[in-house]
Amino acid sequence: MPKSKTYYRDGWRLLTTTSILGMRLDAINNDVAERLGFTGSAANTNCALRTLRRLLHKAEEWKSIRRAPKIKLLPEKERSLRLDDDAERKLLAGAAQRDWRPRTFDLFRDVIILVRDTGMRNQKELYQIRIENIDWDRRLIFVPDSKTVSGIRDVPMSDRVLNLLRIRCGARQDGWVFPSKRSRSGHLITVAGKFRQARKKAGLPKNLVLYCGRHDFGTRVLKKTGNLKLVMQTMGHVDVKTAMKYQHPELDIVRSALNDTQPGGPPAGT
Repeated sequence: MPKSKTYYRDGWRLLTTTSILGMRLDAINNDVAERLGFTGSAANTNCALRTLRRLLHKAEEWKSIRRAPKIKLLPEKERSLRLDDDAERKLLAGAAQRDWRPRTFDLFRDVIILVRDTGMRNQKELYQIRIENIDWDRRLIFVPDSKTVSGIRDVPMSDRVLNLLRIRCGARQDGWVFPSKRSRSGHLITVAGKFRQARKKAGLPKNLVLYCGRHDFGTRVLKKTGNLKLVMQTMGHVDVKTAMKYQHPELDIVRSALNDTQPGGPPAGT
């Protein structure tokens, strides 16, 4: 179970959106936990449930309750969907059919491109890009804070990321790249609602989420470079097992290898 403060802080943020805050600790059991609803994937729900489980175990340790209940987690399937070129085109086409203002569409498009071309974590990293952390000359984005210590890193910018950030930042020299007057933090905190609308209009599966763009980034970079260590550094991974998820078997490569090892080579006349 992840131990980072950031992980549990995110879990607590999710729990604060539920009615569980008004309950007595000794009234919380697994049945109550199972009725809690959270947006996003099973991993998102489990972040909240692990946080709740941790809180209840602490309450037991401090003798505030007799025994912490066993909170069941949801089964998590490895995310295999990628927000690839085809999905990007369909999402943006779906978004274009929505009754959105041009600024809303541009924001949505820029977020989609950034998550695909930088592999940045959307909540903790992408939405919190500051202009002063962009090195225009070296074409790098510095991530000063992340989910893990290894997440503090420089992220290279592709040509289209560089172009869209220049347009979005304009003459501004500092501040949030995605400022928001609606959020307490002062920056964008989510595009989940817009993503669901565009996804539905595009006819894409419900388990395709924005984070799949990060998965696509890792898959593409590993396929092009074959350098797992480089992928880990660029994406802020510390666990090799996590980075290994981006290694997908390419059936054409397997087929070619099999044909090359056939005795006598390919059949005559082919």
